Amino acid sequence: MGVRRRTSLSHWGAFEATVEDGRLVAARPWADGGADPQMIGVWPDLVYSESRIDRPHVREGFLRDRERAGGEGRGRERMVAVDWDTALALVAEQLQRVHAEHGAASVFGGSYGWSSAGRFHHARTQIRRFLAAAGGFTDQVGNYSWGAANAILPHILGDAEAVSGAATGWETIAAESDVVVAFGGLNPKNWRVTSGGAGHHHMPRHIAEARRRGVKFIIVSPFAGDCPEGLDATFVAPRPNTDTAIMLALAHQALVEGRPDLSFLERYTEGHEAFLDYLRGAADGVPKTLSWAAGLCDVPEAELSALWRTIRQGRVMLTASWSLQRADHGEQPFWALIALAAMLGQIGLPGGGFCFGYGSLNGVGAAARRGFVPAMEGLPNPAGSAVPVASFIEAFLNPGGQIPFNGRTVVFPDVRLVYWAGGNPFHHAQDLFKLEAAWRRPEAIIVHEPWWTSTARRADIVLPATTSAERNDLGGSSRDPFVFAMPKLIEPLAEARDDFVIFRDLADRLGCRTVFDEGLDEMQWLRRLWAKTQARGGRAGLDIPSFETFWKDGLWAVPAPDAPEVLLEAYRRDPEAHPLKTPSGRIELFSRVIAGFAYADAPPHAVWREPREWLGAARDGELHLVTNQPEKRLHSQLYQTRRKNAPETVEINRRDAEARGIGDGDVVRLWNERGACLAIARVGERVRHGVLVMPTGAWFEPDEQAERLEVNGNPNVLTADRRTSALGQACAALSALVRIEPYRRDESKSEAD
Repeated sequence: MGVRRRTSLSHWGAFEATVEDGRLVAARPWADGGADPQMIGVWPDLVYSESRIDRPHVREGFLRDRERAGGEGRGRERMVAVDWDTALALVAEQLQRVHAEHGAASVFGGSYGWSSAGRFHHARTQIRRFLAAAGGFTDQVGNYSWGAANAILPHILGDAEAVSGAATGWETIAAESDVVVAFGGLNPKNWRVTSGGAGHHHMPRHIAEARRRGVKFIIVSPFAGDCPEGLDATFVAPRPNTDTAIMLALAHQALVEGRPDLSFLERYTEGHEAFLDYLRGAADGVPKTLSWAAGLCDVPEAELSALWRTIRQGRVMLTASWSLQRADHGEQPFWALIALAAMLGQIGLPGGGFCFGYGSLNGVGAAARRGFVPAMEGLPNPAGSAVPVASFIEAFLNPGGQIPFNGRTVVFPDVRLVYWAGGNPFHHAQDLFKLEAAWRRPEAIIVHEPWWTSTARRADIVLPATTSAERNDLGGSSRDPFVFAMPKLIEPLAEARDDFVIFRDLADRLGCRTVFDEGLDEMQWLRRLWAKTQARGGRAGLDIPSFETFWKDGLWAVPAPDAPEVLLEAYRRDPEAHPLKTPSGRIELFSRVIAGFAYADAPPHAVWREPREWLGAARDGELHLVTNQPEKRLHSQLYQTRRKNAPETVEINRRDAEARGIGDGDVVRLWNERGACLAIARVGERVRHGVLVMPTGAWFEPDEQAERLEVNGNPNVLTADRRTSALGQACAALSALVRIEPYRRDESKSEAD
């Protein structure tokens, strides 16, 4: 077969693959793309990992007793290899049974987006389409990345585009901004990944250009790692979860000094009077002064005064990372940031105003024409049932229960069958020991997965799925200037099949194949998707190549936009001609709609609300745990390529470490009332005292002897299964207090490192 080299795409970048005699032997970043060589280079290890699932498997008790087996044996019983016909017959039988006995809403369609950069073989799209064709299911709405923002921004700006798609371009910031204030930081490790993949990793170049031009950067974060190396930024290190207080105090200082742009507030915003009254303390008697914020944030008032002096003049860009809204009352920092930007009056101007996510993803602020990466169409869900994505554990445990959600009431279904394809809930959910208890309740759990993840090992039926190297696809990100062909690099390993083929065969058995696949095979679907891009290009007056040319060339370079993007520029230019989709048509600093919901934890304007777990209410010995993304992985992806048998690291301030007898490199135990996990201590000065920083992404692995102890270092055994508010019902993982101590292991146990 010889040697072949082809270009393909992953969430961590485009790459050039080398295939010898049908085996993937090497991968390197696509020329000039800027992807991380280490992350790209592990592709062969990923594909040929020892944890690959070679054939269908069924849990022993379930194979014998079907749904009567109960869920206690999940993750404990032996998984028995079966042939595909047996496995598919079991899946079809269980789907038919649950639909007939309990109704479509009792089928829970689990998935979480990052399974593949390819837009056709996108597991979440495929499973939702199949389950809808098969009669319906309970879906998930929102996301873990920016779920609270997704709920609040439509009330303020009319839609969620400011977090999901639109952003002022970095070229404009480099050219026009005088100051960039980054609440939550600009952590460079996050620039390595983009949902849908990236041909161009632009952030390092733009940051360098801005620095050369003299743009002043201020990083507001308890972790120095959130500042790019060599940036020479001013660093403010508050307690976690107190960014809203800082924003409100800066807004109050503008009010005190007569700095608010009243003409902007009057023309472009709604309800600013109520917000200004709140800043003055008209109702609660507490003016939101710099001194007030300094006490909450535990930073010197002089630092906040210096921050105000820096932003009180010149062109100022305010930005917040997505992480800020993954906390108690997570809607508030995004609302407060918009309110502060409105006070400064620069929204819609080049290099000024606000944006979200510059420190969260590679593509944010990229100079690209959006809308040319096609997506496979979904189907209507006959069940009409959905729950907020972060509430599924509660839904499993509390069938028939009700929660408020953004002005309506969600009734939890009686989940009897879970069908999961794409994603690893035993990574991204909170309070994983609670999840493990909830996971036992459904009668059947079916999982598609290439590897024996912690989720696959807790399934009743496991169907081996292909990786994106083993199928044809096309991919890209709307924030990237390329669309890539993703030709099959190798044949599927062992008995692996792609999700589309699995669902097509199941749809055949259930009598809904025509609805699901519309009579099209893989390549016909890819041609259909490309036709959507061609149609979009035709409307924009662009010359889009034929599918044959695109597939042969391996990519299409999307023409650059006519002008750099500036968030809300058209609205700023003419608010009457370009009104927002809010009730008033303007930026709503006070929302009558939210006021009508009467939620105690979600008032109608930006406010400071004390989190349930934070350093301001910590008991003696407790520290605030900040969980972030791994340095060289994407969530739990690539964990199977690790070569060390050791738990994850946790960064701890030297002062806190010395007080607890913890040395650099020590194995430590972190714990609270929810559970415990092991970690390797990294002692230093990068994290402020009172705070721990630990990456997520370790595969959940409870100790077989110790109760509620996780040994790989998955901090989500410590985070709370609690939502941001009744408005957003989003993930609040970043409000968590823990304790830490040296781990005194039994001498008979092997060393973790």
